[in-house]
Amino acid sequence: MPAFDLPPTELAHHRPDLDEPEDFDAFWRATLTGSPAGEPLVSAHPVETGLRLTRTWDVTFRGFGGDPVRAWFSRPAGAGDRLLPAVVEYAGYGRGRGLPHERLTWVAAGYAHLLMDNRGQGDQYGCGGDTPDPHADAPGGPGPAVRGLLDPHDHHYRRLVTDAVRAVAAVRALPGVDPARVAAVGNSQGGGLALAVAGLVPDLAAALVSAPLLCGIRRALDLTDTGPYGEIAAYLSVHRGAEGAAYRTLSYLEGVSFARRAHAPVHFGVGLRDTVCPPSGAYAAFNRYGELSGAAPRKEIRAYPFNGHEGGDAVHVRRQLAWLAGVWGSD
Repeated sequence: MPAFDLPPTELAHHRPDLDEPEDFDAFWRATLTGSPAGEPLVSAHPVETGLRLTRTWDVTFRGFGGDPVRAWFSRPAGAGDRLLPAVVEYAGYGRGRGLPHERLTWVAAGYAHLLMDNRGQGDQYGCGGDTPDPHADAPGGPGPAVRGLLDPHDHHYRRLVTDAVRAVAAVRALPGVDPARVAAVGNSQGGGLALAVAGLVPDLAAALVSAPLLCGIRRALDLTDTGPYGEIAAYLSVHRGAEGAAYRTLSYLEGVSFARRAHAPVHFGVGLRDTVCPPSGAYAAFNRYGELSGAAPRKEIRAYPFNGHEGGDAVHVRRQLAWLAGVWGSD
């Protein structure tokens, strides 16, 4: 697929008009404070993985509405009780937490690592998930992107974003984690969640955001019928006249709005031929990142002109590792 979005010279300065409701902050404040109180961590049980250099726990924490959310927590086996920086990772669209040995990059780099399960997802690829979504009965299509599309209080991502925020609280409650050094990391849907967390957790230490979903949503719906945006378009092609309600709901999930409120240093990655999450959305979020924070957070973006949704792949991960080490310094 050749480049189909704005040229690089325009992307570098792309700051579209905001699609942000006046009660955006009030909506998320009420969402995050409206669930039952209690310690974020429910349980953490060691599991045998066959990996001698990694220790792993099966974690359950309280997410949206107090619902139990599963995660894998891993640490380098030789770290003892030393406090480590922690990486909270969010998985892509349709994927669950899978098996504990699937994602070892961050723990191999010497960090504690929490991989959050996606509630109500896990059946599209990978090795499955273990967290149901007990609230998925509002009007909308079968895919997560359109569950509850007609009301922001009902939408799947209201619950998933809340889970993502509480995953940070959960990892801080786990032993051997330095609570002052927690980073949010993700690609695609996971990148959108990491960006939302950066906007909703004021003391996050860092964010690594690749090919983020839910950025520049209206423009993405005009550009592509691929992936989650295609699911939204397909729903609206059947439910003619529902566009207004859908756009209103999606405005509460817009990554650009979360980006504006972020304080943490951030590293973006984007493929300029990405037809799943068009690059103009990532640049819109990057260019407005931190503008309401009262300071200028450290930020960097890496573009891959001949790559699509895979972006820089392992080359980009190598850059992420170097960048995060620079943010945190030597341990």
